[in-house]
Amino acid sequence: MVACACALPALAHEEEDTVDVIHRYDAGVGLWDAASQGAVTGDGINKRPLLRPGEVLESVPGMIVTQHSGDGKANQFFLRGYNLDHGTDFATWLNGMPINMPTHAHGQGYTDLNFLIPELIGRIVYNKGPYFAEDGDFGSAGSARIRYVDHLHATLAQATAGSFGYRRALLAGSPELGSGRLLYAADLQGYDGPWDTPTDLRRFRGVLRYSSGTAANGWSVMGMGYSARWNSTDQIPQRAVDSGTLGRFGAIDPSDGGRTSRTSLSGEWRKSERDGSYAANFYLIRSRLDLFSNFTYFLNDPVNGDQFQQAERRSIAGGSVSRTWVGKLGDYSSSTVAGVQFRSDGLAPVALYNTVAQQRLSTMREDRVRVASFSPYVQNTLEWTRWLKTIAGLRFDHFNFRVDSDNPLNSGRARDSMASPKLSLVLGPWQRTELFANWGHGFHSNDARGTTITVDPATGAAAQRVDPLVRTRGEEIGVRTQPAKTLTTSLALWRLEQASELLFVGDAGTTEPSRPSRRTGLEALAQYDPRSWLSLDASLAFTRARFSTSDPAGDFIPGAPDKVASAGLTVEGLHGWFGSLRWRYFGPRPLVEDNSVRSQSTSLVNLRVGYAFNKKTRLSFDIYNLFNARQNDIDYFYASQLRGEPAPVLDRHFHPVESRAARVTLALEF
Repeated sequence: MVACACALPALAHEEEDTVDVIHRYDAGVGLWDAASQGAVTGDGINKRPLLRPGEVLESVPGMIVTQHSGDGKANQFFLRGYNLDHGTDFATWLNGMPINMPTHAHGQGYTDLNFLIPELIGRIVYNKGPYFAEDGDFGSAGSARIRYVDHLHATLAQATAGSFGYRRALLAGSPELGSGRLLYAADLQGYDGPWDTPTDLRRFRGVLRYSSGTAANGWSVMGMGYSARWNSTDQIPQRAVDSGTLGRFGAIDPSDGGRTSRTSLSGEWRKSERDGSYAANFYLIRSRLDLFSNFTYFLNDPVNGDQFQQAERRSIAGGSVSRTWVGKLGDYSSSTVAGVQFRSDGLAPVALYNTVAQQRLSTMREDRVRVASFSPYVQNTLEWTRWLKTIAGLRFDHFNFRVDSDNPLNSGRARDSMASPKLSLVLGPWQRTELFANWGHGFHSNDARGTTITVDPATGAAAQRVDPLVRTRGEEIGVRTQPAKTLTTSLALWRLEQASELLFVGDAGTTEPSRPSRRTGLEALAQYDPRSWLSLDASLAFTRARFSTSDPAGDFIPGAPDKVASAGLTVEGLHGWFGSLRWRYFGPRPLVEDNSVRSQSTSLVNLRVGYAFNKKTRLSFDIYNLFNARQNDIDYFYASQLRGEPAPVLDRHFHPVESRAARVTLALEF
């Protein structure tokens, strides 16, 4: 069983003691500052069948993780009525390192989780809404802080084989070394998938980490490496499938694909004293991506086709420093955290090229970009009585953008700053029930190229610049209760307003300003542990997402789901047997602003069954898409043109869910 930490209130959860748990959520009364805040245990994550590494975030209640391309590309995320694309408006961290990438070649806030090794995850602490001072850029809808374990109980050797050419080998261990412990892991994976053009995914992941001391008084240094290459079957037009010219798992352009790599060096340090603690971390990251896609086929170039390459070479340096004071403020117990986060991204270059069969034909745009941010923050938690607590925070973010474009008309500098106040009220607990009220401002940054653009790189027409930072404001009221030791429930009613859904459209190389928006929603979560070997959980979320200003085109936000749900049961230690049954529902979405075209819903069931022969040998069997549903991972509605068509056609484009697949895993500990 993986050791995982019970979380304390926001900004203090890194200094927790560890406990063993078998249930999925650590969402007890008296631990959190919002009804929608909580932690997912590493043990709970690794008891569920995961088709892709990015699905670890589906353990966050209300989160949907999909894919519309090859398995080496970042997933697409949905939460609180947001089509988060590849990560915009949801901030993700691993051991203090940010994962979101600003001014990315494919999409603002790009969050590629494929480098994660799920077996190393100790916990995920999640927030929803812009209520806490530690969350800045991309944190409007929420955030997730993933932590790897410091050590494993034994060396782990694991081998997996399955349908469609899936194979994986993992070796991980954590021997004592000197005064500390060395954590290492090497992970090799290959996969073809059900596609007519095999994915031919080849992926390597490696981790080397040395830690000394404890979570409260200690330090660690971690190096990571990741590389992957793959073929892509991107979304396809419905008309081609209906006519029989293309199967559901076919591709219009079989030369789509990509390659990526990521290396990092990071470190953390903590020191505790009688009146509080100190914390610091740093990170250095190098990444690269070459992504070849063709979503419109022969719309723009009837001879060569519309394939394009999105490419970038990125270097990131950053870190944070914080000081926590714990004591009395007058007659009241108080905890205050003051810190600063800083980050610099250099891209040389970030580019968009026209290609055919992955061979460059021309350059649409090529830029060198620098994005730097400096973000001080302060947050105070004050206990007025045993049943009343306030959390007040203030965050200030300053950004500098510099763009050196191949077209001097699109070069320039921009800067922007934003202050984000936060306030939360916690009442209780009474009878193991507590009430929450949360309010706060947040933001996301826009692509640096959009802040300096004057000329559309595709057409040469005048282009509209975007604001560097876009403000959001959120409110939430909620309740969490534990009517019995075996049952915990929470309910949250929330609203989020965004000044503009301005995004850089990576697929076109241009900026696209859109209107202000407003989202309101209701979320419910329940966990029931009737037996020591059995845990059940369920989550349900309803959202109303609309543009807040009227337009003849309509007020619906394309891609915004109005309902999502999940449920599951987990069995562990039942005479050696263990397993998990998971159901996930992804509700229908408007695909155009007047809601005249909508997607279908998607309902999937995954199953894991396993047996532990002894404490060191386990065999598990996973089945994905248990009922072999013919449904879609993602749907779009836009114009494309197939070879031989005389004119563009507005059509649905979809990426199907993968057909039923099985995998068997043998895990040995020694």
